[in-house]
Amino acid sequence: MKRRIAVIGAGASGLAAVKCCLDEGLEPMCFEQSDGLGGLWRFKEDPEDGRSSIYRSVIINSSKEMMCFSDFPIPDDFANFMHNSKILDYFHLYARHFDLLRYIRFKTTVRRVKMRPDFARSGQWEVVTATSGGLEESAIFDGVMVCTGHHTYPHLPLQDFPGIETFQGEYFHSREYKGPEKFLGKRVVVIGIGNSGGDLAVELSRIADQVFLSTRRGCWVLNRILDDGLPYDMLLLTRFASLLKKILPLTFLNWMEEQKLNKRFDHKLYGLQAKHRLSSQHPTVNDELPNRIISGTVVVKPNIKELRGSSVIFEDGSVEEKIDVVIFATGYNVSFPFLDSSVITVRHNQVSLYKHVFPPALEQPTLAFVGLVQAHGPLMVVSEMQARWVTRVFAGLGKLPKTKAMLKDIQRKKDELAKRFLPSQRHTFEEDFIYYMDELAMQIGVRPSIPWLFLRDPRLALTVFLGPCTPYQYRLMGPGKWAGARNAIFTQWERVIKPLQTRMLQEKPHRSAGALLLKVTTAAVLCVMVAYYVHWQRPALLQKLVDKVGIHWQ
Repeated sequence: MKRRIAVIGAGASGLAAVKCCLDEGLEPMCFEQSDGLGGLWRFKEDPEDGRSSIYRSVIINSSKEMMCFSDFPIPDDFANFMHNSKILDYFHLYARHFDLLRYIRFKTTVRRVKMRPDFARSGQWEVVTATSGGLEESAIFDGVMVCTGHHTYPHLPLQDFPGIETFQGEYFHSREYKGPEKFLGKRVVVIGIGNSGGDLAVELSRIADQVFLSTRRGCWVLNRILDDGLPYDMLLLTRFASLLKKILPLTFLNWMEEQKLNKRFDHKLYGLQAKHRLSSQHPTVNDELPNRIISGTVVVKPNIKELRGSSVIFEDGSVEEKIDVVIFATGYNVSFPFLDSSVITVRHNQVSLYKHVFPPALEQPTLAFVGLVQAHGPLMVVSEMQARWVTRVFAGLGKLPKTKAMLKDIQRKKDELAKRFLPSQRHTFEEDFIYYMDELAMQIGVRPSIPWLFLRDPRLALTVFLGPCTPYQYRLMGPGKWAGARNAIFTQWERVIKPLQTRMLQEKPHRSAGALLLKVTTAAVLCVMVAYYVHWQRPALLQKLVDKVGIHWQ
């Protein structure tokens, strides 16, 4: 008899979970509160309680080749950075292709998930659900996958803003924002300079009388396109770059990247200079913010000291009068209202999970969280990898370490996090994309072996090592191997180029993808050789070079 698995949520993580259950011979049942799939990426005009919410204009910050599910490339004519409506279209294509809809129960809310009395032996859970009409049902499952994400419950720290109760204008969390129309001619303060705060400030600046962007620590701003107009994540998220991060000092890497970002625009000149190094907090991905600042439609301000009537007083003593609206782009709280605190506890947005997935103290490993991580890369791919691992554990094809070992690993990650990132509830489950993907892949047995590939397929090995770490790499070998993975890797740049070729030119392109790859390959191999030599043979040389250019290690 097939093991029955409850999947909570039919967003990106939930869809991947249902598909992975089917791959491992499990019987999934997905419960989705709303009337359609898509989760965060399904735009609705009015925010719904217990569900993620986005604004109408949202465009994803991950390019399509980096964010797609590993055995289902996004159509080549879709834009590299997609509008939320196109992401939803892709999810529907994915669900139809793998026949997932039959396993999803829409308009069904999960009320409670609790252990069965014989949990220590059976590992089973009782899941209580309610339909939109209020009808409650209870069912028994052999495993539960929580795929509700972490962008549902807004963090609104009003206690940190004295005088907010006297404010005469309107204030709300960015979750409630849908579009700029009603802000015509108004004076708006946006609090927070993460991705949402930056997006809202830019969009509102086209229609509002004036937008003020308030930040406590500043930020580093990253553009979606880098050299030659190519997607930034296709160039930055490579195994070669990951290797350099291991052998070169982090401060040196920070310095190099910060210099490059400041060449686009001087962050200090624009009032955005961060109080932290680049790797200590998520960069803000925004293509237009510098243009709006230099045009004066967005004014960068420090943290708010006090609100008084219609005035906002900032920590530098400056005052802005006649403010109509304050928008809090201050992030989200993690919460699982359907789970008892004896099962999972959330403190200051921290959740103790083995590799951000499994509670370590359960007697049976039959509860897992998918998508509860902030990898510095596309989350959908990470969620799929987590789901592949979870379903193999649920199917009895993989085992977890002893509780003591899991707790030790959790503490190790917390210590590493504390050393690198700023103390904030925003930085409670951070991971580097490739490191974390490989860590999960090793649990499954699907991490690509570069030495093995060099012996069997040198061309593929070079592409995997030097090119973008696209999801297809994790379908080359091991459980879940996909016959189309190799071809998907070799044609990934073609799918990047396709949506850009909307005006056919008769002259030959200035630079072909093959020529570009050859140049990058040659340069990369030389860099690796030099880096290894300096790191292992002449370690003092690096410090001398650093001293010459005036970098001070911290």
